[in-house]
Amino acid sequence: MMQTFKNKTVYQIYPKSFFDTTGNGIGDIQGIKAKLPYLQTLGVDILWLTPIYVSPQRDNGYDIADYKQIDPLFGTMADFEALLNDVNARGMQLIMDMVVNHTSTDHAWFQDALAKGPESPYYDFYIWRDSVNGAAPTNWQSKFGGSAWEYVPHLQQYYLHLFDVTQADLNWENPKLRAAIYEMMRFWMEKGIAGFRLDVVNLLSKDQAFPNDTLATPMADGRKFYTDGPRIHEHLQEMHTEVFAHYPDAFTVGEMSSTTIEHCQRYTNPDNHELLMTFNFHHLKVDYPNGEKWAIAPFDFQQLKKLFYDWQLGMQAGNGWNALFWCNHDQPRAISRFGDDQKYPYESATMLALAIHGMQGTPYIYQGEELGMTNAYYTSIDQYRDVEALNAYQNLQQKGYTSEEALAILQVKSRDNSRTPMQWNTTKNAGFTSGTPWIPVIANYETINAETVLQQPQSIFSFYQQLLQLRKQSQAISEGSFQAVVADHPTVYGYIRATPTEKLVVLCNFYGQESDVILPDFEIGEVIVNNYVEFEHTRQACKLQPYQAVLIRVNEAV
Repeated sequence: MMQTFKNKTVYQIYPKSFFDTTGNGIGDIQGIKAKLPYLQTLGVDILWLTPIYVSPQRDNGYDIADYKQIDPLFGTMADFEALLNDVNARGMQLIMDMVVNHTSTDHAWFQDALAKGPESPYYDFYIWRDSVNGAAPTNWQSKFGGSAWEYVPHLQQYYLHLFDVTQADLNWENPKLRAAIYEMMRFWMEKGIAGFRLDVVNLLSKDQAFPNDTLATPMADGRKFYTDGPRIHEHLQEMHTEVFAHYPDAFTVGEMSSTTIEHCQRYTNPDNHELLMTFNFHHLKVDYPNGEKWAIAPFDFQQLKKLFYDWQLGMQAGNGWNALFWCNHDQPRAISRFGDDQKYPYESATMLALAIHGMQGTPYIYQGEELGMTNAYYTSIDQYRDVEALNAYQNLQQKGYTSEEALAILQVKSRDNSRTPMQWNTTKNAGFTSGTPWIPVIANYETINAETVLQQPQSIFSFYQQLLQLRKQSQAISEGSFQAVVADHPTVYGYIRATPTEKLVVLCNFYGQESDVILPDFEIGEVIVNNYVEFEHTRQACKLQPYQAVLIRVNEAV
């Protein structure tokens, strides 16, 4: 297994919105290749591409119709191979997004099953069930709304789709399906990619009894019967044996839906031979009142801190490894969510950056995060593209919300907030395309864009550069232990990163007011990272300005 990943940083590219070289309004592979010098300047090590396979794009490529072909929307296989060669030549690596929980219903496997029913060799690649008392087999709910089962009249059966109706779940109980998946993954590894980000990979194993859930809460939608399911560790160990064991430096990260610390310890403990690291999303639900995503509420800071502490300490205790992130293609922009993108854009963006990049794990930057890109704040439903957001807009109005109220919720919670075009410069469409972008560019691109930011001596971008270099230079940051500090502070998140020879403290003020902090057990030494010019402190106490974040060297108090 790869041992050099702990000092690396990953940059997530959403190709559709990164850079368009053809003028059709959609980002492409050549666009990524053209911007490699920019990514090299930032200092990232690994590029993660969200899906670029053939797809009807019902769920922006997470509905794969052909695992081994590049979607013409993005370019050709030759384009991809040229990109991969250029990435590697520049000393970076590339990982691909891989979806093996489901395929598009346009996939040849599903189409054959649909046409031939049980006579098809691919019928058992999917999950089919008879109706129960004239209704769906279970009351499980799709994560995109409605039933997780779709009836096929001519087969007189239902198929399972935990996501969109066009995303049919694969049957991981079938060894032939598993063999086909592993063969496909080796196909990409042989091309020279570094590994995979595995989409919702902890949902592969379903409880084969398929029980009903209570539906008593938004979380009681059936997920407990397929999340971290009965054979999931067996499947991932087999995947490792069949694929990753043949590539000793393989980089593997699993996206884990509604998971637990205990399972993620097992997924990432090197002795188990499953994955290098896992994403969990619990910290990104602290602004979900009563577990409800589609509602507006301030984030619960104490809950956020507790989740960070629990996961950092828990994964450390279990010899596991975290993927560290605020943003991705499924989340609104962190600066708009946990910071102040109007009054304190630089301060809150850099504070959030240090909070994550100082922790134990591998940091992930989502495109535009290093520029301080914000939520879209679209003013019309016509500007939205995401199937989940469009469904939510209708569902909210059915629940009695006005269209204005529903739109206000989408402005805060929609995934489209992170899918807007990358803001490169001040020209039309932020320099993303010469055509009409597939989704509107955010209006603030004239002030928030790469060209402008790169000309600023002190910028969010340069702060990220500093953090990436620090991870390479400091063993305390890349591999040191984690310990909570000032855990009960009402506005500050603090922790210690340490090796036997170095002790560092990170303090992050999550609010727009000054905060006083006392470190009774330590003497404050050298200031290594600071998003303000000044840092007001005495021997054991300090004052943090609004959204101030510092990383300081400390000595034990005498």
